[in-house]
Amino acid sequence: MGNKLNIGVVFGGQSGEHEVSRVSAYNVLGVINREKYNVVTIGITKKGKWYLYSGDHEKIKDGSWEEDTKNLLGDFSISAHPEIIKIDVFFPVLHGPMGEDGTIQGVFEMLNKPYVGCGVLGSAVGMDKVFSKIMFESVGIPTGNYCYFRENDWKKDPQKRLEETEKALEYPIFVKPANMGSSVGINKAHNRKELVAAIEEAFIYDHKLILEAFVKGREIECAVLDDEGVIRASIAGEVIPSKEFYDYEAKYSDSQDSKVVIPADIPEEAMKMVRKYAVKAFEAIEGSGLSRVDFFLTEDGQLLINEVNTLPGFTNISMYPKMWEATGIGYSELVDKIIASANRKRVTQP
Repeated sequence: MGNKLNIGVVFGGQSGEHEVSRVSAYNVLGVINREKYNVVTIGITKKGKWYLYSGDHEKIKDGSWEEDTKNLLGDFSISAHPEIIKIDVFFPVLHGPMGEDGTIQGVFEMLNKPYVGCGVLGSAVGMDKVFSKIMFESVGIPTGNYCYFRENDWKKDPQKRLEETEKALEYPIFVKPANMGSSVGINKAHNRKELVAAIEEAFIYDHKLILEAFVKGREIECAVLDDEGVIRASIAGEVIPSKEFYDYEAKYSDSQDSKVVIPADIPEEAMKMVRKYAVKAFEAIEGSGLSRVDFFLTEDGQLLINEVNTLPGFTNISMYPKMWEATGIGYSELVDKIIASANRKRVTQP
């Protein structure tokens, strides 16, 4: 028992991706090797309340863990409770703001504890779709056309923002919160009326929006992993959405028939370029541990980066573990490698 690593799995959170985080945590807890790790489970409610949870991980999936009061401890110190002190590595299974944006990574830094995934800077840059695109452009990775503005700018002069957007981009236009994942708050606008509605909805989730030109192309994704100190890119996969675009429902609803094809049926040269750019994007944001990098491949063979996800989903249908499985790393082994990467100096290799 004394040789086991103590892993602190953190799930839930205050973002719009709370439910996705629960399902991801359920899957991670289901495969984590209990002969190698002691697990401390920490749940965060949508209201931001932290609990030590010692009950059945099955209850995490549907949210009923919050009602399992006999296995909940809410009155504890994040810096002084014995269960927290003994944690060797934190494993945040969190998505979206307050989990993937550097916020909780800063907490782990202050606790002087190793943790899975990107650091404060990499997490913050990777979460912000505007700053990440700026970094991609700085290292020569092609991006689609985009513009952005903040809520204060919109409120001051919405007409001006609309005119600037329509001058910079042709319809249809994708409107996205700058700091959100799992396609939460994203809409495709075909005209000004739809654009205004999409902007208003996106501002529910963030104070800054990114507006992107529609790219007619295939959606290609690639997983990046620190594998024993070497940054590796997986075989790429393709997402074939069940809806007009790969929104939240298409990603996570069992009733949808979105398809994933792994490996993606693309030319060998395109596959090489996807994997090369995935590692390059990871480096550009100062990434560490793991990320999923998303691209578009146009009909004329042009590869455009869309975004990077520093804490990608770990549900049973998530692309990240599926792509590594196709590359030769199973789910349980993948979790081991991710944990092992948490406290190691990283050496990047093409």
